[in-house]
This record gives sequence, C-alpha cells and structure tokens, in this order.
Amino acid sequence: MPVRKTIPPQITQTHVLVGLLVVAAFLIGLLFPKNGLQLGGSTTTPTAQQPGTVATPAPGQKVSVSNGHLPGLGNKNAKVTIVEWADFRCPFCERLFTDVEPNLKKDYIDTGKVQFYFRHFAFLGPASTVAANAAECANEQNKFWDFHDYLYKNQPPETDTSMYTVDNLTQIAGNMGMNTDQFKNCLSTNKYQKNIDQDYQEGQKAGVSGTPATVINGNLVVGAVPYSQFKQTIDQELSK
Repeated sequence: MPVRKTIPPQITQTHVLVGLLVVAAFLIGLLFPKNGLQLGGSTTTPTAQQPGTVATPAPGQKVSVSNGHLPGLGNKNAKVTIVEWADFRCPFCERLFTDVEPNLKKDYIDTGKVQFYFRHFAFLGPASTVAANAAECANEQNKFWDFHDYLYKNQPPETDTSMYTVDNLTQIAGNMGMNTDQFKNCLSTNKYQKNIDQDYQEGQKAGVSGTPATVINGNLVVGAVPYSQFKQTIDQELSK
C-alpha cells in the first residue's frame, strides 16, 4: 500500500547512530553541566505537525470525519461518502488520482452512488503549503476541481518545487480564466491558511499519518491501494 509517510517506516543504521549520539550528549550534560553543551539541529517537518497527536484507530474501527469546506463531487444524498486527505506534491496521491479516481468517478460518483470530498494534508514542506493555498484561492473563484486536476496532471518530481511559486501558479490560474489580480493577492497573503491547518489537524485526529489516506463511510483506507480494494469497501457499504 504505497503511502507517503510523515515518519520513516523502518529503523536504519543512521537512526541507531543518532540515538547513540543523543544518549552521549545527555551523559555529557550530566557530567559537565557548567559547559552548557547542547545537541542542536533543524527539522523539515512543517510547523503544523504536532508529534504524538495522530490517533491510531483499532483494526476495523470506524472513524468520524466531516466532509470539510471544499466543494464535493457527486450526489449529496449518496449512500456512501468518501473523504480523501492528500498532498498535491505526493507522488502516491498522483498515482491514486491517475489509477483509481477515473474509475471511481465513472462507476460511483457520476452514477449518484458516492459523494467525494478532498481535504488537505500538506506535510511535504513549504511548496506543499503553497500548492494547498493556491487550490483554496482557485476555489474562491469556483475553480477548485479544475486546479486540483491540473496540479496532479502536471505534478513534477518531488524534488522539483519550481512550479510552486506565486507567479507561476498565478499564471496557471490566468490560463484557466481566473482573475489573476484576485488570485495573486489571495495566494501571496495565505488567505486560507486556517482552512489548510484545520484539515491537517482533523486528519491527524482521524488517524492520518501520511498520504493518501481515504475514509469511506468511516472506514480508513491508507495508501494508494488498487481500485479493486476501494470497490470492495464501497460495495460493502452500498449493500448495507
């Protein structure tokens, strides 16, 4: 189940070495308290990340989530609701968008059986936050899904963040027919950062620790799993 995690899934020799260094620094501090020796460092974890706040649902336990503030796709009275937490720069989210969502849309959303919602889990650095803010600004001009699709269809490698600037994203918005002055002002001021932070925090409460993470009628599905797995869960919920 490919998923972009907030925490590496395995312990490496590097982790062991770092742990030994931390213990050594602690012992040195006890032996030589007057030296004021400190072991410092930096982190690339987004400021919104709150370690230890991710809730881990028990196997088979359903989670309670809201649909969020962004417009949904499909029938609002559908029996099944799907809420996806994703990062626009996550390659596994792009895989889900490419390999799963077209069939999901054709078989369930367009037929009125499923309503689908997107929520932000922008955790892959500052460029992810810029992309999320840009999508919010597109939503302000009723272009959220157009912009959502563009970001995934044109997603560069994860190491390439050159597209995620105010000027470049404003140009893209203009090509979609949006008011560029309005969009640029919205994006440059991080007008909707509060929405992005709220999505992230509520995702953690639901057990989201990486992307993509999808909740189907309360059933948490982690990773870019095959369409057949989504179909099985959806059909089970429809049969109830």
